[in-house]
Order: sequence, then C-alpha cells, then structure tokens
Amino acid sequence: MKGTYCLKILCKNKIKIEVGALGELLFKKGIYLYIGSALNSLEKRIKRHISKNKKIYWHIDYFLKNMNVDIKEIYFVSKPVKMECKTSKSIDTIGTPVKNFGSSDCSCKSHLFFVSTNNIKLAENALYKYGYSLISEIDLKKIMFLL
Repeated sequence: MKGTYCLKILCKNKIKIEVGALGELLFKKGIYLYIGSALNSLEKRIKRHISKNKKIYWHIDYFLKNMNVDIKEIYFVSKPVKMECKTSKSIDTIGTPVKNFGSSDCSCKSHLFFVSTNNIKLAENALYKYGYSLISEIDLKKIMFLL
C-alpha cells in the first residue's frame, strides 16, 4: 500500500532529546502529530515507527525511541501521491511546529507539531478532510503480526 500517515504521539513528560543535526530539542508534555509518507510500503513504515528497537535514521526515530513517548493512534490515506506537505501546512495552522523536524527535504516549517488538547479535534477534522482514516487497534495488531 502507498500513502501518507499521521502519528498521534503522547509525550508523557517534558524531555530533552538530541535529534541528529537539529541538536538538543526540548519537548513539552502532551500530544504531537507527525506527518510522513511511504510510497513503497506503508505497512512496513508504520511497523517501523511502532517498534522501539530500530536503527536511528530519521528525526522521528530519535523522538519515538524515547521511553517517555508512545504512539497512541495512527491515521492514514492510501493514495499514490505524497500528501505530507499539504497535510503539514494544514496542521501548522492548528498546532505549534517543532522547527525543521522531519522537513529537511521540503519547504515546510516542520512535519511534527505540538497540538494542545483544545485543538486536537480540529487537527483530527483536518485529517479527515483530506481523506485520512484511523487505523484500528485490530489493524495495528495485524500489521505487527504480518510484517
């Protein structure tokens, strides 16, 4: 499957993490949305993100590897075109971008956003507007088992 995805991530505590060339970043406690794409194998990319035991490659790997960080939900849209920048620009009007995070290959401010609890429904509605669906817990278990 090809497509674009959005990880809804809970950062359980305020933390500092060294994120490659971005250096040390401070993450507030709360909800973050990360938008990415996988035009080869969406299922494998999602499985990789869910796993805590992985080689560090992308900015998001540094964040997700931290024990204070958990993926809570995953949204996706199955289309053969990248929608991550379009989606990121929409979420940028709702959340606070983590400057340059995950966006070194485009002109977006970021692909990771802190979203206040007051604005999370607005962000989810923006995702649904672009055709994203929520991956159910059952589907997540299938992804983990099959890959």
